[in-house]
Amino acid sequence: MLWEEQGKQIMIKTPSNFSFKHNLEYLSRSTNECLFHIHENKVRKAIPLGEFTPLVEISEGDNQVLVVEFLGNTRPAYKSAREQVVTYVMDWFDLKTDLKPFYELAKKDSVLQQAVKNFNGLRIMGIPDLFEAIAWGVLGQQINLTYAYTLKRRLVETFGRSIELEGHQYWLFPTPNDIAKLTVEDLADLKMTVKKCEYLIDVAKLIQMGFLTKEMLIETNDVKEAEKMLTKIRGIGPWTANYVLMRCLRYPSAFPIDDVGLHNAIKHVTGSEQKPLKEEILQLAQPWNGWEAYATFYLWRFLY
Repeated sequence: MLWEEQGKQIMIKTPSNFSFKHNLEYLSRSTNECLFHIHENKVRKAIPLGEFTPLVEISEGDNQVLVVEFLGNTRPAYKSAREQVVTYVMDWFDLKTDLKPFYELAKKDSVLQQAVKNFNGLRIMGIPDLFEAIAWGVLGQQINLTYAYTLKRRLVETFGRSIELEGHQYWLFPTPNDIAKLTVEDLADLKMTVKKCEYLIDVAKLIQMGFLTKEMLIETNDVKEAEKMLTKIRGIGPWTANYVLMRCLRYPSAFPIDDVGLHNAIKHVTGSEQKPLKEEILQLAQPWNGWEAYATFYLWRFLY
């Protein structure tokens, strides 16, 4: 049983090596997050289902389950729509990945062993929507995380849509259609670079016209081929491509090796006075083969 309905609630079975606490702590890392709301160990989020927008509250139940409850009058009448919600939640919380092989290699790895001990049960919290994942990667280029969250909030609250419950607004990320019709001037008030505005509009147009889809990237079945597809797009370099492959496409071997946060985390763990060189990271990462995305994500947690 992966999931079942009990009354108006949905119960989703989680793997044994899953920690709701650690994942919620990760989601809580910024007070400026605008796409979900955390309160009393529960997370509320509006989930895009075409024209319909369920608002769910997710909490931890007994016996390794997530409890999904629909708020207000947003419970979909059709089971197929509720199944889409389950699919979204499972993808968001990365429930389909078996982490046992990663934990086995990490326990023997001097760089990773403390990370998996500290954050055991942490998953790569996903970004199921491709446009949102690419946009977040583009927004975060060459700026600190705090300012990236500020830019995201401006973008979402200017061009996204929201539903309201009990005086609180729950926002949805703008769709490719929302952004594709805009000009750089339309985005000027967000205080992003002109280049980032151009990149966002270009990607939105590609997705809107069907020239880039999540399915296309998954069907390559090869992380390097998927990376090549993404890096052919103006504004998407290897870092952004691998970030998207980690968070959206779920490639466990995606590896944003040039990430400054990864370098600082390795420096922190090893106690070195210098950031590691790329050659040193490649050497350290040899035992992580096939699990580079998870190694990176766990090491990031030392910093943010």
